[in-house]
Amino acid sequence: MTAPLREREDAHALLVSETERALAGSGRLVLLRGATGTGRSAVLEAAAAHAAGRGMRVLRARCSPEDTGVPFSAVLHLLGPVPEFADVAPGPDDRGSAARLWRVLRSYAARSPLLVAVDDVHLADAASRRWLVEAARRIDRLPVLAVATERSQYDIGPQPSGLTHALSPSLVRTHTLAPLSDTASAELVAAAVPTAPARWTADCVRAGAGSPLLLRALLEDLHGAPPPAPVPDTCAALYPGAYPAAVNWWLDNAGPDTARLARTLATLEPPHQNNPTPQPRPTTPSSACAQPGADACPRPGTAPAAPAARQSTDAFASACAQPGLAVPGGVHLPGEAEPDASRVEPLAPPPEAFVGLLADATGCDPARVAGWLTAMVRLGMLRPGGEGDGRPRYAHPLLRDAVLAGWSTARRQEAHQAVAEAMLRRGDRVEEVARQLLDSGAVGLPWALRVLRDAVTVAEREARPGDAVVYLRRALREPLADDLRQRLLTELGSLEYASADAPAGIPRLAEALTLTAEPRDQVRTAMALGTALAGRGEVRTAMEVMRRLETRLTDHPELAGTARTASALLSDQDQTVRREAYRRLTDIAERSPELVGATGQALLVRYAATAGATSAHAAMNRLRALLTEPADPLAEPFLLGTAAAVAQWADELDEAERLVERGLAGQRASLLHPMHRALHDVTLDIAAARGEYGRLLPPHPRRPAGETTRHTPPAPVNGDAHALLALVETGRTREARRFADGFDLRDTPDSWELNRFLYARGALRLAEGDTTGALHDFLECGRRQSARAVLSPVVTPWRSAAAVCRLALGDRREALALAQEELRLAQVWDIPRTTGRALRVLAGATGGRRGVELADDAVGVLRGTPAVAELTAALLTQGRLLTTAGDRSRGRDLLRQAAEHAERLGAVRLRARAEEALRAGGARRTAAARTGSGALTDSERRVAELAADGRTNTEIADLLHIARRTVETHLTSAYRKLAIRRRTELPAALKERTPSR
Repeated sequence: MTAPLREREDAHALLVSETERALAGSGRLVLLRGATGTGRSAVLEAAAAHAAGRGMRVLRARCSPEDTGVPFSAVLHLLGPVPEFADVAPGPDDRGSAARLWRVLRSYAARSPLLVAVDDVHLADAASRRWLVEAARRIDRLPVLAVATERSQYDIGPQPSGLTHALSPSLVRTHTLAPLSDTASAELVAAAVPTAPARWTADCVRAGAGSPLLLRALLEDLHGAPPPAPVPDTCAALYPGAYPAAVNWWLDNAGPDTARLARTLATLEPPHQNNPTPQPRPTTPSSACAQPGADACPRPGTAPAAPAARQSTDAFASACAQPGLAVPGGVHLPGEAEPDASRVEPLAPPPEAFVGLLADATGCDPARVAGWLTAMVRLGMLRPGGEGDGRPRYAHPLLRDAVLAGWSTARRQEAHQAVAEAMLRRGDRVEEVARQLLDSGAVGLPWALRVLRDAVTVAEREARPGDAVVYLRRALREPLADDLRQRLLTELGSLEYASADAPAGIPRLAEALTLTAEPRDQVRTAMALGTALAGRGEVRTAMEVMRRLETRLTDHPELAGTARTASALLSDQDQTVRREAYRRLTDIAERSPELVGATGQALLVRYAATAGATSAHAAMNRLRALLTEPADPLAEPFLLGTAAAVAQWADELDEAERLVERGLAGQRASLLHPMHRALHDVTLDIAAARGEYGRLLPPHPRRPAGETTRHTPPAPVNGDAHALLALVETGRTREARRFADGFDLRDTPDSWELNRFLYARGALRLAEGDTTGALHDFLECGRRQSARAVLSPVVTPWRSAAAVCRLALGDRREALALAQEELRLAQVWDIPRTTGRALRVLAGATGGRRGVELADDAVGVLRGTPAVAELTAALLTQGRLLTTAGDRSRGRDLLRQAAEHAERLGAVRLRARAEEALRAGGARRTAAARTGSGALTDSERRVAELAADGRTNTEIADLLHIARRTVETHLTSAYRKLAIRRRTELPAALKERTPSR
């Protein structure tokens, strides 16, 4: 025999022994069994070469499916080509033909010893198989060695009985070829590519799956791409394509049912999700069930076992044929010890639910599916599930891709649909079903659309807009009526815009607006498109969209009013358009109030408030009356959001919070709405009014959704302005500067949010000592606000801020003019916050005894109000003026009060100014701010320790019998004193007991 094949030493020893026996005149049948690709033919060829070298005559036949209909086709292939028997042909009588062919074989044997080599005997015609079995009973006294190869693999369709099932064990030696071990496979790779690194070799071994056929085909394809090029994950990167061809040939041999199951399994496995770390294949003794006299195992070729066993004899032999065996190769020779059963590694069965799903989707017997999965894991084609779900997966992504290569896109889509239907029947989670539909074609049945829309709902509820977008895009591939397509496009466009994919969202919304739909749905779509356009700075286009819709709603006056209200709200993004929109709304309200409705009236109240034309008391009374009127569900968010904004300006903060909650509860987060972001902005305004700086300082400063690209900086939004002010007030000037520099305002479109950011940047510049730069920002903010007819200091008190700058620059006259105008407008609105602020600034600009009186008025107005930051600033101003006037004792008392208020707020800037004023006023010792763990009050420490233990705010509130807001307040104060920003930092921070001074 020629050089032994890798890991085929036992087959080599068996065939050498049987060759010598035949040469001595005693023949026998040797059956080489194994799965497709394990090298049966190679072993047979090596046996033929060895026999020829020993002087034996070799007769060969390779069976094929095309010859199964011709009686004795395989035997004729063996005997017919020999010239002296060229006229051999079977007669009509099978027995007579068999006898004649037997005589031909005997005549061959009489001339010289024979090796009869029959490859793929499982494909032989029935007459030839019977002839070979009968010959095996007779050749024991002839110099004839018959060697046949037979496919032995577990398939979904049970295979017929093997060749030798009716033979006595003494007449046949059966040897099962195991797949290559990982070690042997690695040696093959190293022989082909000596420089291959370990990782590349391991990938090749996994993709080869223990099959010499697949491994050699893979190495052939990779010959042009040696390391360091990685082993690819897809067959498209292979040339000439020997590997996918070998995989498809392997599947073709397994039959259509097995091929369908294998490919369905591949469709269920996400790409590139194979086990990242190669796992060794299970080790199992292979030879005990394939040997003469081995009573513990079924005999080779016997009928399949009972269904409960889920394995036929072929399957059992295939599963046993594994690398890492007690006896490599699988022959248990007489006189040798039995393999050690303790070395068998138990293999966990595949999950029952997964088996059922595959069976349901493919129409296969669940018992056979379970058996096939187990057998393929044993062979190495599959690896045990390594992601916690227990599902077997293909040994390598390339193998999975090659399995799928035999299916067209349409077939793969059909498989995904079949799996989705099976999952639906089994009651699987709706998103699991929807994920299968993502890769299917259009189903065209109601259940598919229902599943996708339910999946959208789940994704939205769990705050996963990206997933909702994917499901909606897939839903739009289903056949849909125009009205339904219009609603889905509106939702998809809204989500895409909110997910920073504005270029995709706006065209979808525009398309939705062209489709036939109910007027109410048209209004929703137009508001979403208008919101998106205004967010991109295209305010006039947004207004045109709303007005065109308004003209089409003449038969629906309520809806037309809603469109008109939306137009007015969207116009806030542009100063020129805003004046036009509110002028038109005012004219309509004067002529026909019923056409404006409660929402339009509310917007006019808000407009009057910002224009300095009404008081807070009158505005709130009017809005409360409007809130009692019936409102269309589409229009109600406008009414609630407008009322919430005005309530916040009026310092009715609790009422504003309740209105925001009502407004958000009535909105779908997945649909763009002009009031949705406005309601969130009011929430930020409320936090700022309460001085809750911690709520305005996220770990990473926010950027506006949908407006950031790789090439253009973001435009600032309301949250950015509040974040910048909070950074300034908490003394984080350097961080505030970095944050502010992240915005390039040169090309930023006009908006009220830009004006607020200019005001915040002015406050930063003032804190940095750049008084001139600060004055420029405040005056520019004022110019822009005045152009929008926003005159009241209720939104941005730019006059007070500019007056402080003018005073610092020595221009007292201009400072007085600004402060007096601010006070006049503040007294129109008439709430403590704006009036107290204006009085405080006017006091500083006035100075002297009159200044002290004004400052005293400011403190009196602000005490007991939510405006604690303004009260702190007023106390600071009054204390300074008193100190300057010679009343140092009273001045220091007020300055200490200011310092204490600032400490409680976490207003580091105000605290520092109070300390500076105390030192300038001759105070012996300033009340230095206490920080660190020791600075916590008892209540703050209790709350902080519970939070550090992992309790939620709600749980802490329940345990301590306090309100959740109280918990949040204590935590905010604790974070500030501990100089931390995250809950996870609490345990370490609480260990520090010494306060810093």
